[in-house]
Amino acid sequence: MPTAAHPLSDDELFAWLGLVHSPGLSPGAARRLLAAFGSPEAAIGAGPGAWREVAGLAASQALLNPALNPDETFARTRAWLAEDPTCRHVVTLGDPTYPTALLQTADPPLLLYGHGRLSLLERPSLAIVGSRHATPAGLDNARAFAAHLAQAGLVIVSGLALGIDGAAHEGALEGAAAGGTGGTIAVVGTGLDRVYPKRHHALAHRLVDGAGLQLSEFMLGAESLKEHFPRRNRIIAGMSMGTLVVEAAVQSGSLITARLAVECGRDVFAIPGSIHSPQSRGCHRLIKEGAKLVETADDILHELRWPAAPAPAPSAGAPTGREDPVLAAMGHDPVTTDSLSDRTGWPVAELQARLLELELDGRIARLPGGLFQRRAAA
Repeated sequence: MPTAAHPLSDDELFAWLGLVHSPGLSPGAARRLLAAFGSPEAAIGAGPGAWREVAGLAASQALLNPALNPDETFARTRAWLAEDPTCRHVVTLGDPTYPTALLQTADPPLLLYGHGRLSLLERPSLAIVGSRHATPAGLDNARAFAAHLAQAGLVIVSGLALGIDGAAHEGALEGAAAGGTGGTIAVVGTGLDRVYPKRHHALAHRLVDGAGLQLSEFMLGAESLKEHFPRRNRIIAGMSMGTLVVEAAVQSGSLITARLAVECGRDVFAIPGSIHSPQSRGCHRLIKEGAKLVETADDILHELRWPAAPAPAPSAGAPTGREDPVLAAMGHDPVTTDSLSDRTGWPVAELQARLLELELDGRIARLPGGLFQRRAAA
């Protein structure tokens, strides 16, 4: 059973929603009102003169002329909570279940919506982020690192985006299912009554039904607006002990998350990749700037001084002997059939047949442009 947030009365919920979701009222102004009056109810009831004195004219005008219908916002939120009261929550600043690490950041959300295992907020967590246009090797790495770290007891935080985020959530669920005490938190840029991207609808439901939690500061009904995602990223970075970037282009939201982690005083880790891959250049830049280069999940556990995960039992089908000659010739960069033929001396027809076998075995991936690349486990 999930840990429950402190239950809010209808009056408390109405006041919190009115304070947090008043258009034109900045988070900073809302925090000043809370600090001055002690509670949302007292702040809302203080009146225009007090609002203006504490938070300025713009804040007073925002509270006097809300663009949203507060009754409708309250009714929608109350109904959403009532549909599944054990797994749906509103967590306010100062609630015992509010993430402690997030409280230590410069701009903690005043209110969070949660759906799933709220107890995950009380556990140490690590963010895993990266490219939406990840390579097969990047997806394998994200999944494998997340599974290992979740099995060691860490909660994996990511943003439910396509690519690396989704692979990280999948891996964390696998690690938890394999007996790990960790799980995964998806911090999203929409209201929790929506799933974005739609391709992750099934993953979002598996996450909530299993060892996971969805988290958002955006009101129910909020759509996936461009400006929501930098705010989502500050939560991902702020609630985590560190951030691992798996793959990222130089101009990437993942690098923004890494920068936010540095600003919060948290560790940043990066997995190096091919010097020829655009998706490795962001990680290489982070490493040049001081991020910790990691090659295994245990590298991260060592840096965090966290106990290692239990060693998995050896697989009965584990390969033995020399490495496959085609894989050895392939290396770890994308390569064409012609280049492989030159390296191995194999005829192209024979090589294509072997490449198909390796692809069906899941040991290599076929990339656009007639390229092949070995997968992370190969």
